[in-house]
Amino acid sequence: MEEMKFVFGPVPSRRLGNSLGISPIPKKACNYSCIYCQLGRTDKMTNQRQEYFQLEDILTEFEAYLKDEDKFDIVTVVGEGEPTLYSRLGELIAALKERTSKPVAVITNSALLYDPQVRSDLMEADIVLPSLDSYDEETFRKVDRPHGSLDFQSTYDGLVTFSHAYRGQLWMEVMLMDGVNDDDASLQKFKELLGKIRYDRVYINTPVRPPAESFVRVSTPETIQKAVDLLGGISIDMLSSGSFFSEIPDDYDAILSIIGRHPMNQFEVASFLSSRQNQGPEQVFEHLSHDPRVQAVEYKGFTTYRLK
Repeated sequence: MEEMKFVFGPVPSRRLGNSLGISPIPKKACNYSCIYCQLGRTDKMTNQRQEYFQLEDILTEFEAYLKDEDKFDIVTVVGEGEPTLYSRLGELIAALKERTSKPVAVITNSALLYDPQVRSDLMEADIVLPSLDSYDEETFRKVDRPHGSLDFQSTYDGLVTFSHAYRGQLWMEVMLMDGVNDDDASLQKFKELLGKIRYDRVYINTPVRPPAESFVRVSTPETIQKAVDLLGGISIDMLSSGSFFSEIPDDYDAILSIIGRHPMNQFEVASFLSSRQNQGPEQVFEHLSHDPRVQAVEYKGFTTYRLK
């Protein structure tokens, strides 16, 4: 099978099970450059919606995966940046749902929910997972580092409006970082903001993979528990994940395909190779450590691999 450009995985998601990813935008095309982003800093900052790739090409790849429908639990439009920047998102969701009975989810940073067309596009998704990492203009600039045309209040108001119109499952995610947005006053502000949003779940997270900025530190387990209690949330750390899968026959090419969208730590790479009966994991790790396309980051005692 030739290399997939738009469809990847399935990858294990602690919220969604084995998730088949659909990426309708170029790598790191985003309207945020979040300090905690696992893909590194945004290098294609834009707030302009476009048909970056032909819808028909994305669907052709997806159809090739359907023979392995038993390998995934859900289809997730996630992108390697912000998927709502894809101008034909509504058509993409509808077409995916025509082709599979599995639920279709969209993970979004919430930035474009002020746009009525984006809210309309998302209405057909079974699950929408918006993030809420900041609670005012100052934290918005500090944490999310948005495109200059965006402001916190419009973004938040769009999220509230969408939540009251949307009839699917809305799963909020709050990303906490030590000393940035996780003190008691911050948690209280998150509680106030969530009070106006109609949602089904709220996940409390902290960066588990190497962040874009080295100064980012994880919140303590005690702080996470405090947030879980105060916000009525679910700690992502308490959820288990499955295993990675790829259609690509060559083990090394398969790993490169995955880490372009979803960084893998050394244990995930080893487990993936084991699942494919790879006889030479040492050579694969040696190749990864010398491949100029690959960035190996030491974080939380692990080596994590992602594409540069």
